[in-house]
Amino acid sequence: MALTATAAATSSFIGTRLREVQSNSGRVQARFGFGKKKPTPPKRTSNQGADRPLWFPGEKAPEWLDGTLVGDYGFDPFGFAKPAEYLQFELDSLDQNLAKNVAGDIIGTRTELADVKPTPFQPYTEVFGLQRFRECELIHGRWAMLATLGALSVEWLTGVTWLDAGKVELVDGSSYLGQPLPFSITSLILIEAVAIGYIEFQRNAELDPEKRLYPGGRFFDPLGLAANPDKKVNLQLAEIKHARLAMLAFLGLAVQAAATGKGPLDNWATHLSDPFHTTLFDTYTSSS
Repeated sequence: MALTATAAATSSFIGTRLREVQSNSGRVQARFGFGKKKPTPPKRTSNQGADRPLWFPGEKAPEWLDGTLVGDYGFDPFGFAKPAEYLQFELDSLDQNLAKNVAGDIIGTRTELADVKPTPFQPYTEVFGLQRFRECELIHGRWAMLATLGALSVEWLTGVTWLDAGKVELVDGSSYLGQPLPFSITSLILIEAVAIGYIEFQRNAELDPEKRLYPGGRFFDPLGLAANPDKKVNLQLAEIKHARLAMLAFLGLAVQAAATGKGPLDNWATHLSDPFHTTLFDTYTSSS
């Protein structure tokens, strides 16, 4: 039994070809980790039916986008979320008596699982996995929703555009909505770095993929809106839709600011004053 376990571990580590192990042979597998025990992720049902909504009518969704994720419309034209397949090679020939040593042949393939490891700085086994892409998409979308709302509200309340907010802070001192704050810019940067660093460290220490995205509780769901499972799915779908729209919206604000040097409300007022002659095409045509 010990010999079989050693051979199996050697095969998994260096990729050598071994004889097939009999079914009645024993195998010992040891796992070591730190932190809380990783809970079993909830099983999701696939939604590959013909009535599944897709991002384009008549389009066929990739096999790795099976509809289990909320807001999955089969959109992955470049195949970024396709599971990576790694090749396993046999050991190269290292006989010093031969004139030429033969390279090892391919003996199999393997794919990394989308498990979350108890390592705070790199919790995902597969960096380019679908689960990590969903986490990045949701977090970026939440920041984009806050950024878009902040850019519009600050310009409306103070008249300062989001691209000039940093200049005002450096010249006039730290303030919030026109009210001075008892902190310097250096103190605010230090507080933000410590606070965000602690929050990110705690988030990466969470091993449950569901709670990494939707922590809930009294801090993130004080009204208990996600207590109902059916309502929770609808809220998650609404959030990912708004997140994607906000990312596109803020990209538009950035392109608009680079082209005109103005904020979104100022550009909107200029467009309404002459809708047929104040457009994106007219701006780029006149600048060139």
